[in-house]
Amino acid sequence: MTLPTPRPTPPPIALPTGLPACPKHMTYGPCGGVGAGGACEVGTMRCVFLDGPVVAWSGGPGAGEVDAPGRELLAIAARRPLVLSGMPAAPLSAESIVECSAPLRGAVDAVLAGDAATSRVQFPPAYRAALIRAQGLRVWAGLNCRDRNRVALEAEIAALAHAGAAAVHCVTGDHTLSGLRPEAMPVFDLEGTELVPLARSAGLLVSVAESPNAPPVAHRAARLAEKARAGAHLAMLQYCGEAADVAAFATAVRDAGAHVPLIPGVPVVVDRPGAELLASFAGAALLAGFVERVLTAADPYAAGVEVALAYARELVDVEGVAGVLLGGGAAPGSEPLLATAFAEIGRELGGGT
Repeated sequence: MTLPTPRPTPPPIALPTGLPACPKHMTYGPCGGVGAGGACEVGTMRCVFLDGPVVAWSGGPGAGEVDAPGRELLAIAARRPLVLSGMPAAPLSAESIVECSAPLRGAVDAVLAGDAATSRVQFPPAYRAALIRAQGLRVWAGLNCRDRNRVALEAEIAALAHAGAAAVHCVTGDHTLSGLRPEAMPVFDLEGTELVPLARSAGLLVSVAESPNAPPVAHRAARLAEKARAGAHLAMLQYCGEAADVAAFATAVRDAGAHVPLIPGVPVVVDRPGAELLASFAGAALLAGFVERVLTAADPYAAGVEVALAYARELVDVEGVAGVLLGGGAAPGSEPLLATAFAEIGRELGGGT
């Protein structure tokens, strides 16, 4: 089959620093896709934000009271760490959402229904939120700027609020050239930081992403502080090593003048495909021997649950950590197995109570 000819990318906007423009049109970069050597996630060019200072948030703080679904999560966070998980359902399958929701119900506080980083086609965030909510789960919806212009983003935020989503995770999104659909035109009319006040004004609890181990490492805490000034309530962290590393980053964020609660990721690996996916994440720092211990075990599933639970328990004791996000990937057809692992870990951590 011949793929359609891609439409030309719009001219990039100039950065305030006068540097060459970011392929994702970002002003408040760098994104989390910067390679270990400082390369942009698109090709081999050097990330344009590496040598400049952190770009300060130029807008006002996001205003708006959090509506009831989000307030429920804040109330839980006030008495114990939040337990969140991914939603490993197959794309474009309402039946898979039903199947994967069953073990998670009563085991986690909310599910992160991510907007696919790989530009894989899936149901729109608000429709997924409605499907998941119908299964009795709170929804933390992912929303990226790669696939939608600002009009579509505003519409999606309004739809998420109307569908009863508890929270929205605002991200810029990976470039289509780094995913499954390189022929698709990336939009990047806005970026993740600019989504934050829009989502807050709709009454949604708002989280942002940060990758403490992606270059420039020394600027990551200050960059998160600017997202907090834009109005982010919480921050979800890419896998970032030992609990001591998370503690050091939390201290750096406070030193940067922000007191945004952190939700670090906990990788859950129960089979080889999940391990391979984990190894592909840019900016991820895993515990030493984490994957090897699971894949060489007589029972990889049991080993994966055990090491993830132990790591999660270390993380929730770190000052500044408000909870954990159980994440991972599953081979097609194995989504219910991963959901079951999330649920087993979630119950042990007190999720859903």
